[in-house]
Amino acid sequence: EIFLLDSEQKILGCDFFNKVCGHLKLLEKEYFGLEFRHHNGSYVWLELLKPLAKQIKSDDPAFRFIVKFFPPDPGQLQKSLTRYLFALQIKQDLSNGSLTCNDNSAALLVSHILQAEIGDYDEELDAHHLENKQYVPNQEYLDHKIIRFHKKHRGHTPAQSDVHLLEVARKLDMYGIRPHPAHDGEGMRINLAVTHMGVLVFQTCTILLVYTTHFIHLWRI
Repeated sequence: EIFLLDSEQKILGCDFFNKVCGHLKLLEKEYFGLEFRHHNGSYVWLELLKPLAKQIKSDDPAFRFIVKFFPPDPGQLQKSLTRYLFALQIKQDLSNGSLTCNDNSAALLVSHILQAEIGDYDEELDAHHLENKQYVPNQEYLDHKIIRFHKKHRGHTPAQSDVHLLEVARKLDMYGIRPHPAHDGEGMRINLAVTHMGVLVFQTCTILLVYTTHFIHLWRI
């Protein structure tokens, strides 16, 4: 989390965002964004062209620095720091259940996370981490699969493990999807998400419609 100083209230969102990226020494900042809790309880993106004072109503605002745009191929990310931050985002999304996948994919993802965190398989270390850290919901049912995958990653560095993690994650149906609750014309609850494919309309984890950027442009005309 990032906290705002009183002296920063009048600056533009883009200046504050650039300041955060400068502190992180992050060059590929176009993939990231800052979000904060709106007074209605939901999280909203910080608008870069507006002063913070016109967006933030809380007396003690806190921001979250997260991935905003997921490229279809994370291999195009040039810097190791960018890949590391993407890996952290995948790890968080997997842990809180927003990145859903089947058991094999979940176990494989966690095995790459373990390799990055503790190195090569070690019976005692693996057991300790899996007991004390919740990498994925219902993890206790996947421990044996996670360990089996982890044994195969011997010799992989943390940076290589991040690359492998992203390669697995990008093939998942829910990769890069951040659902926003909405209602359709008949009042039915749906979710909307913006991805590299366009605007997705879905319920739970089932995609109903995909509006491409070309379609949206024609619709606006």
